[in-house]
Amino acid sequence: MNGKILIVEDEEKLARFIEMELMYEDYQVGKAGDGRTGLAMALEGCPDGSAYDLVLLDIMLPELSGIEVLRRLRKQSDVPVILLTARDTVMDKVTGLDGGADDYITKPFAIEELLARIRASLRKKASVLPFPSGDVLKVGRLTLDSARHTVSMDGTPLELTKREFDLLAMLMENKGIVLTRDRLLEQVWGYDYQGETNAVDVYIRFLRGKIDDAFGVKYIYTVRGVGYTLRDEAE
Repeated sequence: MNGKILIVEDEEKLARFIEMELMYEDYQVGKAGDGRTGLAMALEGCPDGSAYDLVLLDIMLPELSGIEVLRRLRKQSDVPVILLTARDTVMDKVTGLDGGADDYITKPFAIEELLARIRASLRKKASVLPFPSGDVLKVGRLTLDSARHTVSMDGTPLELTKREFDLLAMLMENKGIVLTRDRLLEQVWGYDYQGETNAVDVYIRFLRGKIDDAFGVKYIYTVRGVGYTLRDEAE
């Protein structure tokens, strides 16, 4: 078996089609037709008591929207989530990704593309973290505790999404080293990431807003034509 996937989709024909394709690829599949049921299933796990490895989540759902399901899910779980939606606006993508989604695919999509993104997300989940588990990383006034999954500036907690946390951890672990966009995509988003090519730039902007701009510091630097680096402004 390749993994356990939960489909949260109210279009029954589409949900059934995806279910059949996933089962053919040797995935164990669960289904929910509304947001409230989907959230409960994602948190409770499979009937055998094990956790789902990935959630396919539609945005437009009855009971609870996909974005609200994602928001509540992320308070208790870091299970990979791929959003499925007919929406294709920049703000929808940003809202979903900033809310903690791992990827985003717009309907209609080719099943081969969906399967590829599922495989990429599962490989990313199984890959080694970009920093040793349990490490506390410090750069200037900024502290990241990987075991507790917390970030603080001078002791003040920062609210970061999972993606922002992983990106910041990668930058802090490689303090002073210029990391290319391709390397950041490879390490933080996954080796076969097929989403927006400017994803790194978008999330760097999010981090700057929460760290540099919010505290009047300069930690995150752009190296034009190469990528990004994080340095202690006192150095």
